[in-house]
Amino acid sequence: MGWFGGKKNEDTTTITRDAVPTALPLVPGYRAGTWTIDASHSEVSFTVRHMAVSKVRGRLGTVSGQIVTSDDPGASSVTAEVDVTTITTFNEQRDGHLKSGDFFEVEAHPHASFRSTSLHHDGDDFVLTGDLTLKGVTRPVTLTVEVSGFGPDAYGGTRAGFSAKGQINRRDFGVEFDARLDNGGLVVSDKVDLELDVEAVLEA
Repeated sequence: MGWFGGKKNEDTTTITRDAVPTALPLVPGYRAGTWTIDASHSEVSFTVRHMAVSKVRGRLGTVSGQIVTSDDPGASSVTAEVDVTTITTFNEQRDGHLKSGDFFEVEAHPHASFRSTSLHHDGDDFVLTGDLTLKGVTRPVTLTVEVSGFGPDAYGGTRAGFSAKGQINRRDFGVEFDARLDNGGLVVSDKVDLELDVEAVLEA
């Protein structure tokens, strides 16, 4: 989301540094514009360790929002919203618990949101920083990001693809469920790994 670096592809389209004045590495086919996130081809997924011996994987919910790619890629921005009421781990009983007050309390907080604040390059990584609001609590988060590509779609439009990874501590957002094992370990880890795959359509 706001992701303008990554692996090179076979697209021979290039942009000169004179055309895009930025310290960030350039991406073949890069295009400035305003992009609408395609919810049907985008996903915010998570992984959390369960009882320290296995992992639970799921989708945080339906994602929507807007990406603005600037002529200066470093000035680009992202705003996104996730419908947490659609969270799923593909287990109805567990999903009901996640929607309760023990976890996301979706009746009171049906949406999570993200607003970017900066984008920079760190070694081989592209780093997007922003404010995540979850369960009514806003905290800064950092995502390592990669561009998948820019190009035409099958409908006469233009699409862009991005991916990102990061980690949050659920307690930072008021998710305080604290069931313990006999040895004192947590039933559900505090650390939650996030992974995002986003496809967006260029607005006409």
